[in-house]
Amino acid sequence: MRSDLKNQEPHQTSMESDASRIDGQKFKELVVAGMTWLKTNHANVNALNVFPVPDGDTGTNMLLTMQAAFDEIATSGENNIGKIVHDVAQGALIGARGNSGVILSQLWRGFARGLDSLDTMDVSLMANALDEASKTAYKGVVRPVEGTILTVAKDTAAKVKEVAPNVKSLKELLEIAVEAADASVQYTPELLPILKKAGVVDSGGKGYFFILEGMLRYLNNQSLETAEFTVQPLSTMELDDAMDTIEPGQDYEVVIDFKPTQMFNLESYYTLLSEIGTSIQVGEGDGMYRMHIHVPLENRYKPIDCTMDLGTIQKVYIENLIAQMEDEKNASSANKKLNLAPIEPGEIAVVTISPGAGISRIFASLGVAAITEGGQTMNPSTKDILNAFENLPTDKVIILPNNKNIIMAAQSAAKITVKKVAVIPTTNIPQGLNAMLRLMPDGDFEKIVAEMEESLDEVDTGEITVATRSVEINGVHVNQGEVIALLNGKLVDSSDNLLDSCLQLLKIAETDDKERITLFYGDNISKNEVNKIVDEIRLQYPSHEIELHEGDQPHYQFIIAIE
Repeated sequence: MRSDLKNQEPHQTSMESDASRIDGQKFKELVVAGMTWLKTNHANVNALNVFPVPDGDTGTNMLLTMQAAFDEIATSGENNIGKIVHDVAQGALIGARGNSGVILSQLWRGFARGLDSLDTMDVSLMANALDEASKTAYKGVVRPVEGTILTVAKDTAAKVKEVAPNVKSLKELLEIAVEAADASVQYTPELLPILKKAGVVDSGGKGYFFILEGMLRYLNNQSLETAEFTVQPLSTMELDDAMDTIEPGQDYEVVIDFKPTQMFNLESYYTLLSEIGTSIQVGEGDGMYRMHIHVPLENRYKPIDCTMDLGTIQKVYIENLIAQMEDEKNASSANKKLNLAPIEPGEIAVVTISPGAGISRIFASLGVAAITEGGQTMNPSTKDILNAFENLPTDKVIILPNNKNIIMAAQSAAKITVKKVAVIPTTNIPQGLNAMLRLMPDGDFEKIVAEMEESLDEVDTGEITVATRSVEINGVHVNQGEVIALLNGKLVDSSDNLLDSCLQLLKIAETDDKERITLFYGDNISKNEVNKIVDEIRLQYPSHEIELHEGDQPHYQFIIAIE
């Protein structure tokens, strides 16, 4: 992480522990601390996913939003705290990813409003700023849901505002804020039954807690690089680096699957690993542990040595991260070669979000003007979406997010441009493709938008993936690792094989009464298996029009449009 706090274990803060007032540069230190502690624990936040699908990216989205916020002030020498926080809010807004990132950016926006252009911040002003942060975030959500990050921010603000008149130092106020945030997070399952049933707390609220706790830990000279010793489910481990760039000293990624001895001590293992590298994660499932770490070149074999003494190694994976980044850049360049529709001034341009190269090619064939990569676990930022259309030679733009967790970022992009932009709330790929069939580039903007919105209910969407956790939702009991089927975002079936899940999904969708089945297969299934499943579907539905397309989407073996 590009910060002055990197590798300070323990560090020496330049802030006095009893400080009652700070300026912009002192607050900058707190921003870095909150971001660093969130980075250290973002995998734990990701693991708090309620639904058993591979979209546990709340921690990553909040982290990338915080990174964008910090980048805005990284080289700033501004002492005016109001101006510094305003820049933080601006960076968070542009870099916001996912719903959690957008809400976090709204919290920063409100915090900046509370400080305006004030030179310094004292206890009373911080309490007021936290209160304004909560109020602004609530206003930014059309239908606020209690038991989320909104509730945690509100409860925290209410507590600090209550005690502020009797508090003398900012550190003491942060202690109270962290305690209040923790209590609120722990109570979220009582407000959202789905959290309670899944046995988790709200992930966004937990991320907000880590940001506040990181600031407090910095003031207490505590480590910001050693994560809480929470072992996440093996299947929910996020093995991709959260940052867009590889940090110095992170030349290689090492992943080790092993069965530990009875004497295995997780905390000691973490300590050993922290002396070798960074981005440490440990997952557990059925007695098997998976360790993930980033290390410099000279340490690439050390994780194997220290793990070998603790148990039996089953599998080792070593990846050159620098080479991996180059491959991703080359793939990105290949995507730019898509034959996108040319746009004339005054015409309607459509920007769409696509999770795979195959799906991108289909969107291109339907006339989209720009495509941004994104989907499950890879939500584009507000800036990514804005950049996709800002330079198009027209002021009429339609955005198809195609994912529920991208809609808010798309709406944020629409608010910060002078162009006329409409966001069609598509939550999946079939809805986006169906909306594209209504496009007439030279048509009436409002009419086309209305027709696209009406088209969303004309297609049912099925999704086939593998469960990342064991849970019971909507009366369907799911075991981690089973194949699951979702219909219009609702969990409807769980089985032990792809074919059964596909057929059960089509049955529940009442496909007998429909005419067309279109399947988009992912990058995690062989063409041979795809053909076997599609052949069986043709036998079951001989009178239906059935199409098969290479989607190349990650995580989901099939995305199915039923019309």
